[in-house]
Amino acid sequence: MPEKTERGERPYRRLTPKQLRILTLIRDFQRKNGYSPTMQELADVLGVTKVTIFEHVTGLEKKGLLQRSRHRARSLELTSRAEFPDESPTLLPLAGHIAAGAPIEAIEDRETIDLENLFSTRAGAFVLKVRGNSMIDEQIRDGDLVVVERRETARDGDTVVALLDNGEATLKKFYKEKNRVRLQPANPDFSPIYAQDARIQGVVIGVLRLYR
Repeated sequence: MPEKTERGERPYRRLTPKQLRILTLIRDFQRKNGYSPTMQELADVLGVTKVTIFEHVTGLEKKGLLQRSRHRARSLELTSRAEFPDESPTLLPLAGHIAAGAPIEAIEDRETIDLENLFSTRAGAFVLKVRGNSMIDEQIRDGDLVVVERRETARDGDTVVALLDNGEATLKKFYKEKNRVRLQPANPDFSPIYAQDARIQGVVIGVLRLYR
């Protein structure tokens, strides 16, 4: 019976580095040769004993990521649950650095940026699509996607999602005044909202904009 994972958790996040390495070796070996490696071949690549490989393979079987036949040497097969961080749809290549002033050459390297990790928080996060331009001076425009960390408190100057007494939610900068809360737009065409008590739903930690 495969081990259970938290809802929405990637199976590879529960692997040890050696287990992930073995899974990746099996995948790459199969792609290159059209068949699976033996336990001994895996042991030779990693510089460990065949017994050690057997222990890791057994662990991967229990996690539901690998299956094998006891009667065939090249029977290691990845299951449909096997996922790899280098195949994640949220993984994008980091091609280098580029200046926003004088032009410089963008240097290609082999780093990557994982959007899932970039916006990962202990409290959890969610995404909202912005309607309107009340936060345009904060570079948040109509149609943008804001990534929000779930929080019930905020510091002065944070951009927050606040729930008002009328049940509507708004995206504004948060300021606590003497007897009230000021939700400040970042656009001179809009007036601030004052409330005795605004329930904070979260704090913005990122902005995404698609040009298509």
